[in-house]
Amino acid sequence: MPGQIIILNGAPRSGKSSIARAIQGSFDGPWINLGVDSYEQITPPRLRPGIGLRPGGERPDLEVFVPRLYAALYESIAAHSRLGLNVVTDVGHHDAYSKPLGCLADCARRLAGLPALLVGVRCPIEIIMARRAASEAGRGYVTGSSDDPVPLPVRLWQDAVHRPGLYDLEVDTSVLSPEQCAQAIRQRLRDGAQPSAIEGLAQAAN
Repeated sequence: MPGQIIILNGAPRSGKSSIARAIQGSFDGPWINLGVDSYEQITPPRLRPGIGLRPGGERPDLEVFVPRLYAALYESIAAHSRLGLNVVTDVGHHDAYSKPLGCLADCARRLAGLPALLVGVRCPIEIIMARRAASEAGRGYVTGSSDDPVPLPVRLWQDAVHRPGLYDLEVDTSVLSPEQCAQAIRQRLRDGAQPSAIEGLAQAAN
């Protein structure tokens, strides 16, 4: 029996990683976290940020690798699931590169036939800015200033990461704790309704 897949999609600092840890700590069974942060650690430095490349087309020289990196990540997610391991992955999908790459639809196609729940993780931009300002030094997060309180890269993330916005469930981390978000996801899995977002996105790839 394949393992359950949960994909948490949202902007940086929206709370995805905290939800993933809550899932790992409270859900039954083995849950493997294959997300953007862990994947970056195995990506060669010259290709980083790899799948974490920001919207805006700032590094077209790296874009040729992005579809392959995403494909490899999702093939790994699929392989874990087929071996009966549950997977939670926190990512920030967008298609705001120098030209469209269609990564999300391709990734969805690679999960065909597997139980996958796509969750949109939302958070108001003012809270994201506060979290960025409070982040530990060296993480590389763009922060605001009195002259530019919400820098363009942050605004681009906020808009681009939720296109097309097709989800099985959405959570707002400004009103729910990571544990409450995990509980909402657990309830969505238990309610018996067949997830359809990944299938819909996969059909868009054909």
